[in-house]
Amino acid sequence: MKTYEKAIEKVILLSAIMATISVGLITFFIFRSGLPVLLEYGIIDFIFGTTWSPTNGDYGILPLIAGTLSITIGSLIIGVPTGIACAVFLAEILQKKWAKAFKFSIELLAGIPSVVYGFFGLVVLIPAIREYILPIYQFFDPEVSQTGFSVLAGAVILAIMILPTIVSMSENSIAAVPVEFKEASLALGANKMETIVRVLIPAAKSGILSSIILGMGRAIGETMAVLLITGNMAKIPGTILDPVATLTGTIAMEMGYASPTHQQVLFAVGIVLFVVIMILNIIAQLSVRKIGGNA
Repeated sequence: MKTYEKAIEKVILLSAIMATISVGLITFFIFRSGLPVLLEYGIIDFIFGTTWSPTNGDYGILPLIAGTLSITIGSLIIGVPTGIACAVFLAEILQKKWAKAFKFSIELLAGIPSVVYGFFGLVVLIPAIREYILPIYQFFDPEVSQTGFSVLAGAVILAIMILPTIVSMSENSIAAVPVEFKEASLALGANKMETIVRVLIPAAKSGILSSIILGMGRAIGETMAVLLITGNMAKIPGTILDPVATLTGTIAMEMGYASPTHQQVLFAVGIVLFVVIMILNIIAQLSVRKIGGNA
């Protein structure tokens, strides 16, 4: 038994080492390919430049950053309340025999390829925006884009895509709250809804925040779905109905025909995306520790 356990430990250690080395090699490759052109063009001009036109030598990625953040924030605004509400419904309201079936159905969403979500948005969501939302919005802004490819379309699709992560982790966190918390709240005269809002959700906030972090990570890194439905126009959006381009979508779309210099610039875009995700993850982890320490 001891020999078997030692073998398992070595396999796990080897897997961890290989994973660490892989991440290190990927990071080294990205920085080696993109850092020279980033330093040559100027980090400030590269990040805060407002014109993305590689054929003309303009490499300002602020519109790409704005497009990425606008879609990500929009997806969180839609997906987080929906996901938490669904998790509460599964954990505390729906009968257990039905909750398992519903949870399984929601988790199936995670197995659908992102390109399928993109086609769904292209065939269903974009025409719906053109038919139902654009005519209303035109009263306020007659010059709004008429295509339907927009921040709103990308946010809705990404919100659907991050739901399985938020619902699953939040439901597990809420279900893991000791039953004594709920019983004590009910015994003090609180009704079921007050117990959920004031006791269960705050007690499970660490796990809920972790689910939001993972959902945010997927939203920022998504490529194919947003590539199909956001319009891929490198400009800073003024409204939720404006078309935008994202960092990941631009890399995927332009890498195939890019010149050597253009390829290096796209690797520099990857560096910025890498740094943004790292900063968000560090902030999120610190927030989780702070919340966990104050719980």
